Amino acid sequence: MNQSPFASGEVSLAIMPEDVFGTLEQLLESENPSTSFDLLIGQFRAAKDYRSLFDARLMRKRLELGLPLFLTDDLSALPSEARDAYSQAVTEAAREVGELFLSDGEIAQAWPYLRATGDSARVAEAIEKVEYGDGVNRIIEIAFQEGVNPAKGLELMVAKYGICQALSAFEVSAVEKDREKCIAVLARNLHAEVVERLGSAIEQQEGARPVSTSIAELIGGRDWLFGEYSSYVDTSHLVSLLQHCPEVTDTGVLRIFHDLCEYGKRLSPQLRVDCEPPFEDVYTDYDHYAQALLGIDVESHVAHFRGKVAETDPERTGSLPAQYLVRLLARLVRYEEALGFALAHFPHALSADLACPTATELCRLARRFDRLKELAREREDWLSYAAASLEARTPAPPACGDKSKAK
Repeated sequence: MNQSPFASGEVSLAIMPEDVFGTLEQLLESENPSTSFDLLIGQFRAAKDYRSLFDARLMRKRLELGLPLFLTDDLSALPSEARDAYSQAVTEAAREVGELFLSDGEIAQAWPYLRATGDSARVAEAIEKVEYGDGVNRIIEIAFQEGVNPAKGLELMVAKYGICQALSAFEVSAVEKDREKCIAVLARNLHAEVVERLGSAIEQQEGARPVSTSIAELIGGRDWLFGEYSSYVDTSHLVSLLQHCPEVTDTGVLRIFHDLCEYGKRLSPQLRVDCEPPFEDVYTDYDHYAQALLGIDVESHVAHFRGKVAETDPERTGSLPAQYLVRLLARLVRYEEALGFALAHFPHALSADLACPTATELCRLARRFDRLKELAREREDWLSYAAASLEARTPAPPACGDKSKAK
């Protein structure tokens, strides 16, 4: 008997629809009926019907394994060998179909398949190239709400809905993945909005739009920009963003925060917002923090927060001023100094209760294993005591940069 022309693999040559059933009938009656699925897989691929291609590949595998062709989703009753082989086939088929959808630019169609295979990085890579346009809502959902590429999702959200909705979504979602990238997206967009509106006001008054994108330069010598109720961006949005300043490590983004604080300090008292210590004077205090992290006159800015700790009543404000000072000192790799404040204000506090490294963490960072052993003994923490004793005997590792704890 002549071998079927489809026996050697999948068929990529499309057959006219009216001929498919006739060809299928021949193949199903042949010695190797699985070639009928090769025909269909080729047809579905040519027609870009990737969902049907997925189903055809799995049906072919079920035939090969001697399983019921109309198999339910419950695989637990299958023999382990068949179950493993079939599960592998599902993964391979899903990955193939997901990649085919991606190659056609159909990210939303690809996502269910590549999510199942654990290939979310491929979807994140594809989303990174998306530009704002129609049909972007589902991409925003996948990128931001499902956590595939949150920063790009926020970028698209700003383009479609504006900075207000993007900021609100960020606050509500408590994003962890690529958190600092998300903060950078929000900072750059809010900064650009302020620059644009200041530029328009200056152009209207002076007849020409300045080329500078520095807020400090735009407002310098232009006191008329700030009347009693003059504002160029929603104040609540600005304050909401500035509260993330202590999390930022990128110097370019810190400069944006500094520039936004310069703008905020020029606003009328009518537009000021009170925040929790140690950032009561929100624009001035966050600017001290940003400039310290930028390495600008560091000692004066650290002294500002030392003063906050000395002046506040822990019974009324708690230890937040001390926590943010410790966090700042840790970011500046001044672990011994940070440890002193931590031991004075929250020696036994747990990580979940702090916005900075714990005293135990600072002991480790400062290589003060003697003090760590004392803390461990006070807390009856035998494990930390043993670890501190052993670590004290090993040489110090090379410095590896910023050891701050982001929260």
